[in-house]
Amino acid sequence: MTETVASKPEGTSPWGRRLVVAVPYLWLLVLFLTPFLIVLKISFSNKVVAQPPYEPQLDLAGGWQAVKDFFAGLSLDNYYAIFEYTENIEAYFSSLKIAATATILMLLIAYPMAYAMARAPKTIRPTLVMAVILPFWTSLLIRVYAWIGILDREGLLNASLQWLGIIDEPLEILHTEIAVYIGMVYSYLPFMVLPLYASLEKLDETLLEAAADLGCPPWKSFWQVTVPLSLPGVIAGCFLVFIPAVGEFVIPELLGGSGTYMIGQALYAEFFPNLNWPGACAIAVLLLLVLVVPIAIYQNVQTKEIEGRA
Repeated sequence: MTETVASKPEGTSPWGRRLVVAVPYLWLLVLFLTPFLIVLKISFSNKVVAQPPYEPQLDLAGGWQAVKDFFAGLSLDNYYAIFEYTENIEAYFSSLKIAATATILMLLIAYPMAYAMARAPKTIRPTLVMAVILPFWTSLLIRVYAWIGILDREGLLNASLQWLGIIDEPLEILHTEIAVYIGMVYSYLPFMVLPLYASLEKLDETLLEAAADLGCPPWKSFWQVTVPLSLPGVIAGCFLVFIPAVGEFVIPELLGGSGTYMIGQALYAEFFPNLNWPGACAIAVLLLLVLVVPIAIYQNVQTKEIEGRA
């Protein structure tokens, strides 16, 4: 009697698994950690009128003494300066407030959209997804400039409202905080819709049928079944829009006014007009810590909750 020996599946060797895992880590090392370490090093330097405009510079040809002189020249003055200038603190709080408000607005708009897409017939769902991502086919800069023509005093919005008789005088929308919210919601809305759609589309409809059989009204089954099961998409969408919105530069620069000074504009001002690379790097490092630390804490709590359920 001949015994059949099952062949070992391809790609299950330990080296193969390690290689697959190593690729994203290598990507993060090259494109995130290395640039971050360079920025971190510059943030401890001092501003000088030169190119590049900071010191000390590490000269490995000078040997160990050059290395010691390099570390001796580093300081925390740039981080102290952040808290000395109220403009920087105001820019941080303004960025967090605008990004958080825009995220909430996007969630309120995107959830009904994603829910309708997930409940639409399967034949038209790809078309709806295509309609959501269609704006990405045009440059962000062009789309933001288009909003200038829409929101201006003589723009399309004011002209339409006056033609309909809703207003008598043109509204001052451009160069206000409202214009920034409009630009952010329009630009980042697809990043909120797509994760929500992915969560809602995978929702098991038999759970809703079971709730209905037990006498649960539709609105109650929505809050107790649909919303909790879609929370991963809500969290992912909020992260995807909140993090880039905090450091946004183009939208507040083109659509906002003096009252919408955000941290992206502060970084631009320090890097280019002021040529203060160390100060700009310190602002960027502090912003990264403000964003990454809460996310890391949240992920740690979520991991412990998942392990506790298991």
